[in-house]
Amino acid sequence: MPTVPGALGAFRRDAVIDAGGLTADTLAEDTDLTMAICRAGWKIVYAEDARAWTEAPATLAQLWKQRYRWSYGTMQAMWKHRHAIADSGPSGRFGRVGLPLLALFGVALPLLAPVIDLLAVYGLIFLDRGHTALAWLAMLALQFATAAVAFHLDRERLRGLWALPLQQLAYRQLMYLVIAQSTATALAGARLRWHKLHRTGQTRVASR
Repeated sequence: MPTVPGALGAFRRDAVIDAGGLTADTLAEDTDLTMAICRAGWKIVYAEDARAWTEAPATLAQLWKQRYRWSYGTMQAMWKHRHAIADSGPSGRFGRVGLPLLALFGVALPLLAPVIDLLAVYGLIFLDRGHTALAWLAMLALQFATAAVAFHLDRERLRGLWALPLQQLAYRQLMYLVIAQSTATALAGARLRWHKLHRTGQTRVASR
């Protein structure tokens, strides 16, 4: 597990000290700390009964800034801990398993994901529209099934899945651009300042 979210995470004091403490080296300090704790040999577990409330971005611009910071900060943390690949023991296991998985699913696949949309558009214009639409719907059905399993495991109500098709037309494209911008910023060696989330105080606790 490469990231214990700062909004819902708890660490033993001894583990934090053993990992070198919380640093300001990256813009994703929770990811940086989690990686350091994994490398130090501590075990991270998931507490399914834990509950926390945090304020999410209220506008598209705020969401962009938050995701941009998270994405860039994660890349910073990966680069900071890159030497773990050549280590032995717990640090080496994390470096040879955790870092490649994070690079694949957190960077490479999101960068390649727009190809699916481009192929869908190409198919609708130049190929058989029925087959193209069927393939796209099959992909959506697969995502719906995996999302339903995730909701079931977290004991969430499935009615929230109605928004999944809308996510394919808005949120996915936003994340494409965020990952691309973060990668370009990292390759250019530019420094990204901290994007503070504007607090609205409109947090609403959902009843169960």
